[in-house]
Amino acid sequence: MITIICIIFIVGYAAIALEHPIKINKAATALITGVLCWTVFALFAQDKHSPSHLLTEYLGEVAGILFFLLGAMTIVELIDAHDGFEVITSRIKTTSKRKLVWIVGFLAFFLSAVLDNLTTTIVLVSLLRIIIPDKKDRLLFAGLVVIAANAGGAWSPIGDVTTTMLWIGGQITAGSIIIQTILPSLVCFLIPAFIISRQVKGDVASMNIEGINKELTSSSRERNIVFWLGIGSLLFVPVFKTVTHLPPYMGILLGLGVMWVITEMIHSEKDEAEKGVLSVNHALRKIDTPSILFFLGILISIAALQASGVLTDLAVAMNNSIGNIKLITLSIGLLSAIVDNVPLVAAAQGMYGLEQYPTGHFFWEFLAYCAGTGGSCLIIGSAAGVAAMGLEKIEFFWYMKKIGWLALIGYLAGAGAFILQHYLMS
Repeated sequence: MITIICIIFIVGYAAIALEHPIKINKAATALITGVLCWTVFALFAQDKHSPSHLLTEYLGEVAGILFFLLGAMTIVELIDAHDGFEVITSRIKTTSKRKLVWIVGFLAFFLSAVLDNLTTTIVLVSLLRIIIPDKKDRLLFAGLVVIAANAGGAWSPIGDVTTTMLWIGGQITAGSIIIQTILPSLVCFLIPAFIISRQVKGDVASMNIEGINKELTSSSRERNIVFWLGIGSLLFVPVFKTVTHLPPYMGILLGLGVMWVITEMIHSEKDEAEKGVLSVNHALRKIDTPSILFFLGILISIAALQASGVLTDLAVAMNNSIGNIKLITLSIGLLSAIVDNVPLVAAAQGMYGLEQYPTGHFFWEFLAYCAGTGGSCLIIGSAAGVAAMGLEKIEFFWYMKKIGWLALIGYLAGAGAFILQHYLMS
């Protein structure tokens, strides 16, 4: 049984990694893999009722993550529909390339902590296409955005899917992950940013500042209300969880509900055609549903590996062969540059229980950093990288040559800062 499940998972995972060459959406592959793994587990189980009960138990945890992502993605889409990000981008006035490196870098770093690294990358790379006409320079900036967005998402409980998974799973707390991870994440971003800032010189040629202020779909008042309400809703989630001890998805759904009511009120005087694109209904149609289904498929696949005992055996093998938990975590981070960090973190959650490493343990917080930032080393290693690759047609080997080594230096430097900080604070 275990052998068959492992073969199904490996084949499915290979298909996910080769999504673009084989031209099959990874969501479809993940769903098939997840169902087949559980089917084999059910067929070979001695107690025919046990798999069903276990699946129901795991689905409760998975649903929490999916509902959170659904709410967060809808809020972000609603902000974007109201051109809410123009509140930030319209304030960029400088033409100095070096100043732009730091402005764009810090924007990506802090925006991704509040939104997510994928959305932040899409917003900023789209902005770069307007304000930097030179393709060569723009690619360097896009690479910086990927590094900064991934680093920024790692220190926030809502900034990266993997960090959110650890937070919802009870492995980390919101306050602790911010305190422990923000400095290493900053180091991870600052070193590549400094090197890139030395590579660019002069001013941006024919910077199209006016192009930023495109025809807007909403008034300044509506734009500001929705932007700050959306940001406030996202920031409210950790507070809600701390006060009520309810799962984070309850907080995000509350925020979405409030935004739904308020947007309906501020657009009540408009006709249906005018307010259609500004409604929550429209935002729900625009969210990345395939990504949510991908998370569902991969998470139930990992759950099958956990239920069958594969992950427990793997954890024992890694401990016996590598032994050092720091090296294990660093390896997981580097591996996330090749394969998706979501299943890696999900696997780690299944391999190491809270009995072994309790909430707030060094391992979980270091894992949040490594899994969140290690993917920057390759363009295919993170959602942010894939988004930038698609928007700017960035070549795999160009990124590895120009950006990958910078990301690796930043990753290792941040990891060193994390370990040093841990020893100083313990």
